[in-house]
Amino acid sequence: MRKKPNILFILTDDQGAWAMHCSGTPELYTPNLDRIAASGMRFDNFFCASPVCSPARASLLTGKIPSGHGVLDWIRSGSVDAEKFAAQGKENPYADGYKNERKPIAYLDGQTAYTDILAEDGYHCALAGKWHLGDSVTPQHGFEKWYTIGLGGCCYYHPDIVDHGEITVEHGKYVTELFADKALDYLDELAKEEEPFYLAVNFTAPHAPWGKEHHPAKWIDFYEDCDFASIPDIPDHPDLLTGPVYGTEKRKENLRGYFAAVSAMDEQVGRLLDALEEKHLTEDTIVIFSADNGMSMGQHGIWGKGNGTFPMNMYDSAVKVPFLISWPCHIAPGSVCCEIMSAYDLFPTLLELTGLSDRFPEGLPGKSFSSLLTGGEQERTGEIVVFDEYGPVRMIRNREWKYIHRYPYGTHELYHLTDDPGETENLFGLPEYEAKVLELKKQMETWFLKYADPAIDGVREGVTGSGQLCRPGLYAVRTDVYGPVGT
Repeated sequence: MRKKPNILFILTDDQGAWAMHCSGTPELYTPNLDRIAASGMRFDNFFCASPVCSPARASLLTGKIPSGHGVLDWIRSGSVDAEKFAAQGKENPYADGYKNERKPIAYLDGQTAYTDILAEDGYHCALAGKWHLGDSVTPQHGFEKWYTIGLGGCCYYHPDIVDHGEITVEHGKYVTELFADKALDYLDELAKEEEPFYLAVNFTAPHAPWGKEHHPAKWIDFYEDCDFASIPDIPDHPDLLTGPVYGTEKRKENLRGYFAAVSAMDEQVGRLLDALEEKHLTEDTIVIFSADNGMSMGQHGIWGKGNGTFPMNMYDSAVKVPFLISWPCHIAPGSVCCEIMSAYDLFPTLLELTGLSDRFPEGLPGKSFSSLLTGGEQERTGEIVVFDEYGPVRMIRNREWKYIHRYPYGTHELYHLTDDPGETENLFGLPEYEAKVLELKKQMETWFLKYADPAIDGVREGVTGSGQLCRPGLYAVRTDVYGPVGT
């Protein structure tokens, strides 16, 4: 019997769907991402579940909406045992130390991730890279190999690496390369096993910081004379939280660092792809490349993701992510899918591709898109709609319309995407669109009522975009569940 396919899942941090050469940004050098796209399928309209890292990652793993799994903002506390590492005299590379940390919280404890199912079916699961879902030191959800960082982000050249239950600051070592090195070590080990493997390589790139001291000089120099003509150069958004950028040198510094981080990461992706070829694993391995959430790097005058503004935003640049998938002899090379897809659809798709569809938990919103990979049609009834949430901010989007509702008081937004794909004209409040607003709002609320858990529903939470400090709702163990706005 043919062995089930291996899976190499590469996930980046804060990479918009636009941020690849193959998706229409000509200045950006990404030959290895283009290589995956050329050997498989690129999705033009793939949406994250929430435009911020931890909720989006939790939804990818569990198939639940954030108001179903309870991770409603990026995890600011609950990653490490602060007292333990302080007592051991562990060096801390962060400006604020571990001051937000208390005790580890396994935010997804008791919930089923698709990696749990894969591991139960015999897959060897390994993680090399960012976790950022609480309790960074303890392997969980089927992962038997575990190499990550202490918190959700780190200095690129001073990462606090978690390995075998210990945290060590690796001074002078570029974290993107460290993750690839460990992934290659794991690949050597996994290739020797009879059972299939699932290898998650979760880069922190291209997340900030973007200063030239944070990335390899060769890539900073590569973009030194770039004018970034394809990136909008427009006035700062009035709700921008990151300080003034328009008309300053900060625009070039940000874009140069961001592009350098992407290309440096792409270089490491090439090493992974080369290793698959050298070990004759390419035909037996599904390669997936995606990002946790999107990113605005000047689009709409924003420099950040959903929490780049307050109130949080749901522009396409923040909610659309790259999605590439390759599997020789199964997926037509160079194909492009224009269907609207969501992060919720990944869980059932992976189970179907690995012959485990019967293990798909009931009550999840996702639908497998495996038929599209082989040139078939997606089996869906009605119009194709995607939904996003970030605390009390919710979005419904189809091909023609996007509606964003901010509970309880607004502001709200309505865009007619057919006429206004750039989301520049907010139609909310115009009398002639009132019926459309009511129609979309009812459809959105019906969907969220079906999949949200009332005990942790984001519309009841004061999510600020400044991080989550403990479980929400009925499970909160402190009164300050979220960080103050703008911190």
